[in-house]
Amino acid sequence: MTGYLPKEVLEGLKAAQKKAERKRSRRSVHVGDDVYPILQFAEEGFALDAEHAPHLRGLVDIYEGPRHLYQALIVASEMHGDMMRYEFKRNTPASDHAPRDFYQEQDAPIALLDWSKP
Repeated sequence: MTGYLPKEVLEGLKAAQKKAERKRSRRSVHVGDDVYPILQFAEEGFALDAEHAPHLRGLVDIYEGPRHLYQALIVASEMHGDMMRYEFKRNTPASDHAPRDFYQEQDAPIALLDWSKP
């Protein structure tokens, strides 16, 4: 079917698909002040639009909308069609609180009240 369409129409269709993928994507990579939408995400890495993404490497932050999901160490791996693929060297889930350095009992009191003072 696509063999019958003019080259300009095919290029227009590809551009429209790319634009729709960027709009539909909720996940993004933050590198300093730069933000790039993630087109594909997997356990071993992710893919960005090759036209707009540089060869990233190093520490990046991955967000889904406003929520910080991961802090990852990445390396650019390969060009696959019009997508640039990046692999995780390390992918650590982000946390909104510091880890405890002690064990807390399940039935431990939340607070202690001092009833000795009037």
